[in-house]
Amino acid sequence: MPENLFEQLPAIDKWLASETGISLTAEFARTEVVDVMREHLNEVREGISNGLTELPDFNSPEYAALIRSDLLRKKSPSLRRIINATGVIIHTNLGRAPLADEAIEAMVRIARGYSNLELDLVSGQRGSRYQHVESLLCRITGAESALVVNNCAASVVLALSTFASGHEVVISRGELVEIGGSFRIPEIISKSTANMVEVGTTNKTRIEDYAAALSSETRVLLSVHPSNYKIIGFSEKTDSRELATLAQQNELIFMQDLGSGALADIKTGVSITEQLVQKSVADGADILTFSGDKLLGGPQSGIILGRTELIDAIKQNPLLRAFRIDKLSLAALVATLRLYLPPNDPAKKVPVLRMINEEEKSVDRRARNLLRQLRKIPGLTGTVVADVSYGGGGALPMSEIPTSILRIEMAGMSAGGLARRLRETDPPVIVRVKKDFLIVDPRTVLPEDVNDLVRAFRQIAG
Repeated sequence: MPENLFEQLPAIDKWLASETGISLTAEFARTEVVDVMREHLNEVREGISNGLTELPDFNSPEYAALIRSDLLRKKSPSLRRIINATGVIIHTNLGRAPLADEAIEAMVRIARGYSNLELDLVSGQRGSRYQHVESLLCRITGAESALVVNNCAASVVLALSTFASGHEVVISRGELVEIGGSFRIPEIISKSTANMVEVGTTNKTRIEDYAAALSSETRVLLSVHPSNYKIIGFSEKTDSRELATLAQQNELIFMQDLGSGALADIKTGVSITEQLVQKSVADGADILTFSGDKLLGGPQSGIILGRTELIDAIKQNPLLRAFRIDKLSLAALVATLRLYLPPNDPAKKVPVLRMINEEEKSVDRRARNLLRQLRKIPGLTGTVVADVSYGGGGALPMSEIPTSILRIEMAGMSAGGLARRLRETDPPVIVRVKKDFLIVDPRTVLPEDVNDLVRAFRQIAG
């Protein structure tokens, strides 16, 4: 009877006094062991209520190992290093751009002690944290002035609230997108207390549409990167140079949100065709916003470029303090931007650009070397086939990069089951599953992760 099973459940104090309890409390804190024991007892109680007819052996070595495994899992940090074998280079769920060694070293130097974050070393007076990055951004992009905040969404809200609060922002209907994580352009405009004026149609918006919508209340012409949404075929988009000219003729501000923030050309043959920040500056955009942790390859940050008087106005916005960048991200961003200056080659120094630009034959060679190691594992079979990697990052729609992947099977295990087991290894390995095959794309596997990747498959094979 269920009542009898409930009565047979061990009391926590007696369980702690058993050989299992003594062994576990010698390795872990007593409170940690008690919490896990209670969780297990609650699960068993629920099982009894749902028809469980036999209790586990709570004092067996096997059950002690199960509790120990749960204790170790709880002690592991929630935020962990993982191995990205998906082939998605700028993977938002996996932290977007991995940082260059120089950026990591810069963060460590600043984190170890104090810094002149807001101190002018010449005068000894209070300085600005933005001075550390402004001249670099202007030198690389050709912009008059620059500002950096904690993410790109913040940069858009900050700029719109500065220049269009209580007034009109004109935007194409084809750019009223949701970028991700509930970041919807109409809601962002509303939060900035500006009034949105939609022009054109979803697939076609011409310069005449913008011109016809202008009124005495208009302050900003806004152009937004459509993120992972793209219209092909019967479509038309207004050129940024035309918008800049229209804004200038009517004493308005032309603001462009570029999304990914490409500062360097991608090699030919790769379907990533993001407009360079430098081109938007040259085209005459008054305000530009973009992310620091996508194609730029730096830490999470939102970069704002523009005319000096406009950037100065944004600096006076009270919201800037709420959105300001922290010292570690600032250190990493400065170090990353320096990699864009000669004699550095960002295509070799910045991990994201290095992955995008890696030749297909190089990835194929690494795939075959990896497969030779994996084939030594009993029960594992695999082949190397041609496929595509992806730019990712939300702002790179339909960006496919020719690559070579490993299609892997393991005896007695489905592709989905194998993918789940790989997520449970240390470090976790994240892969793709396609048509009942497990896919490993070496393009996004860092060289220092190869041994851990092989070890993960060995662990699963037993």
